[in-house]
Amino acid sequence: MGSDLAAKLFGSDPARVLTLLRAAWPLAVGPELARRTEVIALEGSTLRIGVPDAGWRKGLLRMQREILARLHRVAGDLTPRRLGFKDGCAPRPAAPKPTPPAAATTEAPPAVVAAAEQIEDAEIRARFLETAARYLAHGRRG
Repeated sequence: MGSDLAAKLFGSDPARVLTLLRAAWPLAVGPELARRTEVIALEGSTLRIGVPDAGWRKGLLRMQREILARLHRVAGDLTPRRLGFKDGCAPRPAAPKPTPPAAATTEAPPAVVAAAEQIEDAEIRARFLETAARYLAHGRRG
């Protein structure tokens, strides 16, 4: 976007700059990190980020230069100089997505269910089982 344009559009109003930085955050860290973190506030030249725990804080602290460089591509001179972190601040959960109606036989075989238990993330595990069941049901029809 360039620093001149960002400054012209968002000015020096901290609330507007924070809005810009919140929008740029997923571009700077990627969708997975953005989903697990939250831009909380702009405090002077520090962008305050909520993280689940100290492990996340340490990881993001190591990436700080890269993250700030990516934010600079969008926010230009409005980019803060540093990141600050607040542990134990879980991001707001996304609204649950409506589940499409299940087909008549969308139950995965026991062996697939047992293998899916290796998937730690409950949402990914559920989607895997749903997809596997549909795929296997489709193969039985054809």
